[in-house]
Amino acid sequence: MWHAPSGLLHALVAMDMPGPGTVFMSRDWRFTAPVYIGDTITAQAEVLSVHHTNAVTRLRVRVRRQDGETVLEGEAWCYTFEGTD
Repeated sequence: MWHAPSGLLHALVAMDMPGPGTVFMSRDWRFTAPVYIGDTITAQAEVLSVHHTNAVTRLRVRVRRQDGETVLEGEAWCYTFEGTD
């Protein structure tokens, strides 16, 4: 189930952080462990930088399984379209 961790990050970015109207410009992440049916995963994002003049945000991302093991980690650049909230 390799798409579950990245799908969770898409939802996190588009809905919560940075928020509505946000899309990935680029992603550099690694899948470091498998996720199986029945696992619970949690996504985290940390803002590394914000470019205030063009709505670009750089994030550090991590997804962990219920046992604490990291299953995905890396960075992403996001763009937030204006007037979508």
